[in-house]
Amino acid sequence: MKYIILLGDGMADYPLEALNGKTPLEYASTPNMDFIANKGTLGRIDTIPHGFTAGSDVANLSVLGYDPRKYYTGRGPLEAINMGLKLNSEDVAFRCNLVTLRQNGEPIMHDFTAGHISSEEARLIINDLQNQLGSNEFQFYAGVSYRHLLVWRNCPYDGIRTIPPHDITDRVITGYLPTGEGAQCLLKLMRQAKEVLSQHPVNKGRLEALKKPANAIWLWGQGRALQLLTFSQKYGLKGGMISAVDLLNGIGICTGLEVISVKGATGYINTNYLGKAKKALDSLNHLDFIFVHVEAPDEMGHEGNIAGKIQAIEDFDAKIAGVILREAYAMGPFRLMALCDHPTPIALKTHAADPSPFAVLSSVEGENLGSGVNFGEKSARDTGILVSPGYVLMDLFIKNWRTFIEDKSH
Repeated sequence: MKYIILLGDGMADYPLEALNGKTPLEYASTPNMDFIANKGTLGRIDTIPHGFTAGSDVANLSVLGYDPRKYYTGRGPLEAINMGLKLNSEDVAFRCNLVTLRQNGEPIMHDFTAGHISSEEARLIINDLQNQLGSNEFQFYAGVSYRHLLVWRNCPYDGIRTIPPHDITDRVITGYLPTGEGAQCLLKLMRQAKEVLSQHPVNKGRLEALKKPANAIWLWGQGRALQLLTFSQKYGLKGGMISAVDLLNGIGICTGLEVISVKGATGYINTNYLGKAKKALDSLNHLDFIFVHVEAPDEMGHEGNIAGKIQAIEDFDAKIAGVILREAYAMGPFRLMALCDHPTPIALKTHAADPSPFAVLSSVEGENLGSGVNFGEKSARDTGILVSPGYVLMDLFIKNWRTFIEDKSH
């Protein structure tokens, strides 16, 4: 049996007046996900435990079968692992965004991606921050585009509270800065970084080119090193992860999945969808399980870009789901799941904790309910199937799917 997960990050949404009361997912043309839902089994998954922030880190741990209440420590250490950084038990890793602040009296979070700054430009900035502000205590590490890390070695504090920058787009930042014991150290570093960035050659060049400058850093998503059972230990399967973002690849490394790179995978709407699909199919020649993650719908949700989100969903459907679905039946027995990890509503420009749709199609007779409807938020809700807590869905999908279907058939 081959097991295939196709995850469109943040695809789920709320109904929009501009789309005649439909969500972008319902409005988009998605014949392949509709086929999976229609012939297979459609429902909803609740990936965010009560009291947790609706983040892709928590949500994707749930999707992979790991209880966030037991395993989650923060986003930073997951990304650190993917970057090959060793964290001691006393260290804390923070996500370090390059952002664009707009000064209108008080500073406003104008763009949490700094205009999707290139990795090459960002590396120059982060390296200079390390040269000028780095120490034995604080160390900057360059990642991809606007996504980087700060590691606080031998951090004595556990009560620091931070807020993701994508939660405060177009808001005055004053009430959202780090708080709690130890936060003053971070605030000082953020002020010093702002001074460095105000004169940085990369930003001068970006301003001349009418691009948004990376004129500040934003520290958030902190956590200490975590330990997980490997996916193979949990399920007895050899698996792989295909994603363009450090977070998902870090989760992959933590869970013992083979992290598979794809040329041209960007984590944005211009990503190499077809390359991901083809790499997934190739990988299933030697793997039992593949997880294909696409970030683009989430990014469009954060931007409030309705047309972009529809396009990202349609590309995900045609170039990922469609390509893999056409080849799946030639592999022998398979189960394929298409899903969202969480909504990223256009109206909010950030994540929401609402349950989101999943659909499973099995090639094995007797393992499909035949939902008879298209893939979407309302149709998923109308099935009455809700898997909560969400981390149990992977156990059902791999170990107990036939029993689950038989129970729902009665």
